[in-house]
Amino acid sequence: MKIRLMLVDDHEVVRLGLSSLFKQSDRIEVVAEAGSVAEAIAQAAQHHPDVVLMDLRLPDGTGLDACREILSARPSTRVLFLTSYSDEEAVVSTVLAGAAGYLLKEIGSKALIGAIELVHGGQSILDPKVTTAVLDRMSTLVKAATSKRPNSDDLSPQESRILVLVVEGKTNKEIAKVMGLSDKTVKNYLSNAFQKLHVRRRSHAAAVFDRRVSKKG
Repeated sequence: MKIRLMLVDDHEVVRLGLSSLFKQSDRIEVVAEAGSVAEAIAQAAQHHPDVVLMDLRLPDGTGLDACREILSARPSTRVLFLTSYSDEEAVVSTVLAGAAGYLLKEIGSKALIGAIELVHGGQSILDPKVTTAVLDRMSTLVKAATSKRPNSDDLSPQESRILVLVVEGKTNKEIAKVMGLSDKTVKNYLSNAFQKLHVRRRSHAAAVFDRRVSKKG
């Protein structure tokens, strides 16, 4: 079956160019297009895309807003950002919003098609030009999280380590493999962490955790 793709960009010419590109692929089918946050949310609800190729800046908000709403309604959707902006905060913000990847618009056509296929397959991807900045930020999170002294009202070191991996965009299965735990154990740790952070969703937990560590750091 083809990958159901939705394009979100406020420039019609950009969407037209991307749509023409994906017509050359026998694995990808563009099922919807949107030029704003509101339209993206509505189109995603109607067409149920497997992957959303999302611009960061939209006329009525940001791609982050659309990403959170789309993933909240349908967590299995994969959101891949394609934008011109490479600043660290933008990249980290998309990861915290639950995005599966972040690419710059200068990427080649074959690489973009390959990235969509990888993201659809469950992997996460970052443009090489922004990877270093994100890894530096995640390294800071790790050091801050593991240096804290836990108490009964705070996250345990293990819960903190797992949340760092959540911030990186890893799935429960990927976290289990990295930490040598079972999927069920990871799920239990996350459930306890969510209760302590007073959240219900992974993206919200990642955002709250990031803010807490930044303040303590």
